[in-house]
Amino acid sequence: MSAAATSAPAPVHAAETPVVSVVIPCLNEAANIEECVTRSLRVMDEHGIAGEVVVADNNSTDGSGELARAAGARVVHETRPGYGSAYLAGFGAARGRYIVMADADLTYDFNEIPRFVEKLEEGAQLVMGDRMDNIHPGAMPWLHRYVGNPVLTGILNVFFRTGVADAHCGMRGFRRDILPILDLRTTGMEFASEMVIRASKEKLDIREFPIEYHPRGGESKLSSFRDGWRHLRFLLVHSPTYLFVIPGAVLSLVGLLVALTVVSQINVFGRAWDIHSMVAGALLMIVGTQVLALGLCAHAYGTYFMGEKDPWFDRMRARFRLEHGLLLGGAILAAGFAICVAILAIWADRGFGALSEARLAVLAATLVIVGIQVFFSSFLLSILGLRRTN
Repeated sequence: MSAAATSAPAPVHAAETPVVSVVIPCLNEAANIEECVTRSLRVMDEHGIAGEVVVADNNSTDGSGELARAAGARVVHETRPGYGSAYLAGFGAARGRYIVMADADLTYDFNEIPRFVEKLEEGAQLVMGDRMDNIHPGAMPWLHRYVGNPVLTGILNVFFRTGVADAHCGMRGFRRDILPILDLRTTGMEFASEMVIRASKEKLDIREFPIEYHPRGGESKLSSFRDGWRHLRFLLVHSPTYLFVIPGAVLSLVGLLVALTVVSQINVFGRAWDIHSMVAGALLMIVGTQVLALGLCAHAYGTYFMGEKDPWFDRMRARFRLEHGLLLGGAILAAGFAICVAILAIWADRGFGALSEARLAVLAATLVIVGIQVFFSSFLLSILGLRRTN
């Protein structure tokens, strides 16, 4: 929670502690916030749920905070801008055993609160709403409904195997005791993705059920392309395997195949390929190796410094040590020098006259460069691993 939150809750007795805290971020939602608070309190009262409503006012200038307080909410003020910042402040102030999240624009039906509580009582740790089959006319722009949300949710599921159908639904519930495990940090709209990703990586019990999505009241704060890019950027930087390792491995393999094809003078597509193709193959090998090394270092940093968990990287670091990388780098380097010796031998055999072994020379230089990259990247991985705690 930010130091700027000004309405920190006073200590309460266990008997007074609410079961549910409905946390609502708010930025200039004077037209809707009273109704959101009133509906939340009424629904919990009707179902006998001991609860509270916490409104995280994110620098509203239209009196939203005062309206929310008058309607019965506890209000915390978060000066740092951003969807995630508001939620972090609200979570820090929440006292309930369970937290239910919902936006302040009346797009979500607060009558769903008991269903979220029911799933949490059954043992779920994170409960997601799924809007995609129950979107009311005019509630979601076609670009979000048919492109943005499906694409981003699909990428998230491919990268992190979360298994959720609507990763960006703003109505969700979770157990408050998982907050230290999630260790949420982002301040913008990508906060929604971060929560799902962290829960998936920690193998938490994630459940989902369909809810309705209504047209919003008031002006939308969402910027389609800016916030979409922030989500995509967040997914990429938290998945070094897809951002670095796979592209790097593919580039290296393609470059190696091109180089071997040129050196072996194999005809492809009915023609022989020469020095220009060799240079292209060398470029791919060098760049691919560098990108792959960056990916492994990113994995190491995430594991040792950010508490990330990746089964693939954990298996690799359990099987391979610094010495394996040094041996591999040394072997590649030796192969490059061996080709250099062969070129010198050919030159000597020709009486130190004209020499036209350009393909072999490019291959030798490439192997030397790649060998050096592997050799010193192994040391860098080992240095990062000094932080290892297990």
